[in-house]
Amino acid sequence: MREMRGMQTKYDINELLAAIDPARLNYQEWLNVGMALREEGQLVEIWENWSRRDAGRYHPGECAAKWRSFRGSATPVTLGTVVQYAKEQGWQPPLAGDCERGELAWDAVINDEAKPPRINKAEAAAAAILQEPADDEWQPAQDLRRYLETLFYNDERVGYVTHFRVVDKDGGKVFSPTKGVWDRTAGQLIRKLAECKSDEDMRFLLGDYPAEAGAYIRFNPLDGQGVRDANVADFRYALVESDTLPVEQQYAVIRQLELPAACLVHSGGKSLHAIVRVEAASLEQYRERVRYLYAVCQKHGLEVDKQNSNPARLSRLPGVWRAGRKQWLVATNIGKGSWQEWQKWLESVTDDLPEPESLSTVWDNLPELAAPLIEGVLRQGHKMLLAGPSKAGKSFALIELCCAIAEGRSWLGWQCAQGRVLYVNLELDRASCLHRFKDVYTRLGWPAANLQNIDVWNLRGNAVPMDQLAPKLIRRAAQKNYLAVIIDPIYKVITGDENSADQMANFCNQFDKVCNELGCAVIYCHHHSKGFQGSKRSMDRASGSGVFARDPDALLDLIELSAPPGQTGATAWRVEGTLREFPKFAPVNIWFDYPVHLLDATGCLQDVQPEAELAGWQKSKQAAQPKDRQKERREALEKAFAACDMENTGCVPLVQLITYLGKSKNTIRDYVDEHPGFERCKDGVKRVKKAD
Repeated sequence: MREMRGMQTKYDINELLAAIDPARLNYQEWLNVGMALREEGQLVEIWENWSRRDAGRYHPGECAAKWRSFRGSATPVTLGTVVQYAKEQGWQPPLAGDCERGELAWDAVINDEAKPPRINKAEAAAAAILQEPADDEWQPAQDLRRYLETLFYNDERVGYVTHFRVVDKDGGKVFSPTKGVWDRTAGQLIRKLAECKSDEDMRFLLGDYPAEAGAYIRFNPLDGQGVRDANVADFRYALVESDTLPVEQQYAVIRQLELPAACLVHSGGKSLHAIVRVEAASLEQYRERVRYLYAVCQKHGLEVDKQNSNPARLSRLPGVWRAGRKQWLVATNIGKGSWQEWQKWLESVTDDLPEPESLSTVWDNLPELAAPLIEGVLRQGHKMLLAGPSKAGKSFALIELCCAIAEGRSWLGWQCAQGRVLYVNLELDRASCLHRFKDVYTRLGWPAANLQNIDVWNLRGNAVPMDQLAPKLIRRAAQKNYLAVIIDPIYKVITGDENSADQMANFCNQFDKVCNELGCAVIYCHHHSKGFQGSKRSMDRASGSGVFARDPDALLDLIELSAPPGQTGATAWRVEGTLREFPKFAPVNIWFDYPVHLLDATGCLQDVQPEAELAGWQKSKQAAQPKDRQKERREALEKAFAACDMENTGCVPLVQLITYLGKSKNTIRDYVDEHPGFERCKDGVKRVKKAD
């Protein structure tokens, strides 16, 4: 192989750059041109002058700054990259007869005897690693055992093929794999492999495979019922295979891209099989991630065989012979440790964001909108916030919503899609939470026909900040096919200051992560800020930063009404909404008759306005004496402390009181200083014995 850098004597750099329009390159490709020029010993001024042709993106001084950051690499970008960009934009290299001064044409044959070929450092390292193991050193049973231990749990079923249908085609034999075996577990195979000492033992264990064809294995676990995509038990891995580059270059690209490969197998032919972690929660997400993975590989020069994109695909089984060569395990656990880590790293170092798309290309074939989860309010896969004051029964409302989704019934008058739902309980003890579900079913008079659709995750006393909870939730909820995850309440998992817009934007991004990873809706509740709410818009009543109201796709807000005379027991409420995907609905009037919310069927609440409370509220506040206001502050602190100190530790972090009361840090400290039953401590606020 001839070193790419040698092309600096063949082509005129100015001619190549003249053929490339910088405006047609993306940011990473523009950087590649600069790195190639520096590698070839050119001056930064050449890159600068060429970059000026892209007037829309050119910034004076940017080339010089980037030039200084190029530190060199074991696998440098060479002038071959510039040649490729020029060819893609229509430039043609000179023919052999046009070369001057004895320079070689692009397709000229190098005399290997006169001048040994040279390869770059990455390919040299790959050549050493990919050296086929000697017969007396190779342990085929150990190869397959490591492969199984890396990819599967002991109780998972493995599919493999050692029998083929032989077809005569074009004068030769074609070996077509059968469905093979799919009823043996990884643990069974691993135990038997420990006893294998020879190729004959391997054939006895797996089946007598034809030496010309080798053997195959399915890299994802199966359900033991078949070998179709529908039989895949966990969409854990995808296959990356390419045979358009020499295996040394394939290996170099796989390592440079830090692909999160659990196993790398030499096919015994002209390709490597990288079993890449995609860790998808569903077949739909698997396909999406494989498309992304293949696009990244393609963009970086690794042409992937796209026929290998399904999760039940066969890959080469390590530890067997194929046409006189070995199918052997090259490496395990290379690159990044997970799909999320790899994708985050990749997007930090490359420009692999989706390209902008022209509206004209999709105008007549628009993608389908997500189906409604709550008719007229929320779509599947979107986010919703339920806000309200204390005593509104927000937790009961969310439990009612769980039941409505599970049974496919209506909630507060809105029809819900039927499916599975996860209720993340952060506040109630386990017994109380479970009893509430039964109480709600009983009071609504619904048969509990689909309880299997409701999962409850009780985390009281075990709550962690949302940025830590999100990955734990995603891992547990993967493959459960939830339509919705309901988190109640969010003050238990808030990360940062709820009055800080940037910190709350980061906090709300965790809900996006759950939506995207699980393909489900995320619904959560939050409390109102203190003070009179009737004169505020519904989206301005939630405590803390306005991000809370502006981030979700649907905001439902509860505000209390003055119940008409003669009503006892139940409290009156109005639901108002701010929606992103649907038209604004008329306010919905309801009664909270413990433990459920019921629509105001008689219409007696229709003319009751929350604003009617304003005059009386203002008058009472003006007439209040300082002693009365101090009493209100003490009662507010006591109530907040009791709500936050669920475990009766006698100490509550300051941030939780700030979140609950919707007050500043200094205001909370003033409350504590004037209350004889509390005092400040290092970790927040603690209860002390009240003064006599």
